[in-house]
Amino acid sequence: MKLTRNPNRLINEKSPYLLQHAYNPVDWYPWADEAFAKAKAEDKPVFLSIGYSTCPWCHVIERESFEDEEVA
Repeated sequence: MKLTRNPNRLINEKSPYLLQHAYNPVDWYPWADEAFAKAKAEDKPVFLSIGYSTCPWCHVIERESFEDEEVA
């Protein structure tokens, strides 16, 4: 699966876990009012991903889902 060359909003975060997802095609938002305001305005749920950078299963879900353009 192909990663996007353009970073998403996570590129400016400090967390190694969030930075790991900065080039995923998913339109990620860091935990902030902006994310919740957009979800509310669009009447959409918030998908929350919790993990840490050395978690093996976090890498699996990234490969199987978050790097997939169709899923994104």
